[in-house]
Amino acid sequence: MKFKLIIDKEKDEEVVATVHSCSALTDEIEALILKHAGADRIPAYRDDDMKMLAFSDIECVTVLDGKTYAIDSKNQRYRLRQRLYELEALLPSSFIRINKSTLANEKRLDRFAVTYSGAVDAVFQCGYTEYVSRRCFAQIKRRFDEK
Repeated sequence: MKFKLIIDKEKDEEVVATVHSCSALTDEIEALILKHAGADRIPAYRDDDMKMLAFSDIECVTVLDGKTYAIDSKNQRYRLRQRLYELEALLPSSFIRINKSTLANEKRLDRFAVTYSGAVDAVFQCGYTEYVSRRCFAQIKRRFDEK
């Protein structure tokens, strides 16, 4: 592995890492950079209150009744102003799509449960459960097999 640091006050700051595959190290580097840049939180709303919700506290982001919500580690639901595709680009790589309307924080996944009908549910550490589509489950399996 090589490391290269270039200090140039004339250019915009940017961090580029070229790796063969994602690993625990790349996840830590990403989290460190986001935290240092102040981009590791997102404004979330509940009733009339606004809270800066840390990415690490978010279990999943889901769309319910056409509105985007973040579910935190205490199973509290917070309204987000961004659309799901905007959040997918903003959130760290530990967030994976588990169905058409939900992004899950794989670090907060407790387990996958198979239902009687053969469907698969994602069970989060806070107790929240969300179904996993067959197409996304195949991608998730490949992702976990690579690690």
